[in-house]
Amino acid sequence: MPTPQPTPPGGKPLRVCIDRPIGADMPSYAALVTAKKWPNGQVLRVCFLDGEPTVQARLQPYAQEWSKYADITFDFGNDPGAEIRISFRYQGSWSTIGTDALDVPDGQPTMNYGWLTPDTEDEEYSRVVVHEFGHALGLIHEHQNPAGGIHWNKPVVYRYYEGPPNNWTRADVDNNLFATYDKDQTQYTEVDGQSIMMYPIPAGFTTDGFEVGWNRVLSPTDIAFIRQMYPKEA
Repeated sequence: MPTPQPTPPGGKPLRVCIDRPIGADMPSYAALVTAKKWPNGQVLRVCFLDGEPTVQARLQPYAQEWSKYADITFDFGNDPGAEIRISFRYQGSWSTIGTDALDVPDGQPTMNYGWLTPDTEDEEYSRVVVHEFGHALGLIHEHQNPAGGIHWNKPVVYRYYEGPPNNWTRADVDNNLFATYDKDQTQYTEVDGQSIMMYPIPAGFTTDGFEVGWNRVLSPTDIAFIRQMYPKEA
């Protein structure tokens, strides 16, 4: 008899961001990867490569949540040379990490939203868009924070993510959940279970009952951390 799957928070399937490099030599990198941080005060141009105008308009205010606290400006326009280029054509939700975007060939996306539609709830826009723009600033997944401490029930996690709606390989699961980043490569706090950069984690995914719900907004630690990484002048 098959082992029952853990119940995701709210009973919703765990449809989550995947580290998906664009191009042959792009590594898949909350904590922040120091080498991927933009210069403080950077104006990051953002353009859409495709997508419905309604969806394009709805996501923009959520991206700007980071600019309330960080000395970074997202300038949405039509510049084909934009640092951040958004598509909706590909599977899944993903973004390059920080300045990795500069290595993506012109005309190719650096960020993708595979399931946002005009009818998607505002809470889902917030959860997904704020998360992906965190990656664009150099933030990694919070559960891969070098501080570690999550006691994964790996067989259960493999079994869940290898099925729909994610259909990941075992290597995808390793790269996106279990791998942690080197302390020498990152700046980080203790693991923040409320971070926008944290995946939802059902209690059945861990051996000690640790769980995380659907984080949809910046946590106090997210705000304090991004202020430190991209400080605004007093």
